Amino acid sequence: MRVGFALGNIGPIGTAANLVRIAQRAEALAYDSLWTVERLLWPARPQTPYPVTPDGSLPEEYKHALDPVEALTFVAAQTKRVALGTSVLDLPYYNPVMLARRVSTLDRLSGGRVRLGLGLGWSKDEHEALGAEMRRRGARADEFLQVLKAIWTTDPATFQGTFYTLPTSHIHPKPVQQPHPPIYLAAYVPAALERIARYADGWNPAGIPVDGMQRMFDGVKERARAAGRDPGTIALIVRANVEIRDTPRAKGGMIFTGTMDQIGDDVEGCKRIGAHEIFFDPTFSPGAQQIDRWLRLMEQLRPLV
Repeated sequence: MRVGFALGNIGPIGTAANLVRIAQRAEALAYDSLWTVERLLWPARPQTPYPVTPDGSLPEEYKHALDPVEALTFVAAQTKRVALGTSVLDLPYYNPVMLARRVSTLDRLSGGRVRLGLGLGWSKDEHEALGAEMRRRGARADEFLQVLKAIWTTDPATFQGTFYTLPTSHIHPKPVQQPHPPIYLAAYVPAALERIARYADGWNPAGIPVDGMQRMFDGVKERARAAGRDPGTIALIVRANVEIRDTPRAKGGMIFTGTMDQIGDDVEGCKRIGAHEIFFDPTFSPGAQQIDRWLRLMEQLRPLV
């Protein structure tokens, strides 16, 4: 099982100097990957309550958010080996042709290290700020993924759909990775899990107990088989939102929270169900927004995988 760590593009930790230190420490500790997350804005009066906090407000850390792709591009020049992932970019916020070129460029500049995690987003405020429609997001996502693949795998590329049209065109550069950088989807409802089975290279869940992940991942693989794909090609990439505390988490508490022993048990559970990779994000762990604490957590968590 591979292991990754959050790059730290969210919160006060996200400075140029800190990103370099985190990225280079990741390579020194033999982490396999670094990951960024997307947060566009911090609404003062959110129309969509944040599902994790009691009052629905976003954590203060989200007020400071470096662009996830630009942050990865920056550290690509400071590293040599570690993979560079997004978990996740929100599809409605992007144009597929522009995103295809940005990802291809990063894949070229980094020597083929990109891993593209995608989702649909949940914030009505962010959608409105970008003029993106929340209605029919799923149907748009299906076409979006087809446009990405058309650009990356054909030359000239073309696409004609309900939402997107690509005139027959030569679009370069192509990614280093063939046929394209791996695409992972954060998905939870049946229609979204079906999208993984048809179009994606893996599932990128967060916050789901181990047994629940196993059931859902088995369902994804069954859908892949029904769609004529080899289910063995679908990867399970687990996002571990870590909160390390002195007191044990209560029964039924959020996965990857509590003591180090409990988090270690969660990691072992992910191994047991066949996860291909787990990456730790300590953004909300007490004290983690201090760079020395962030680097120390990288050292403490690395031996768990």
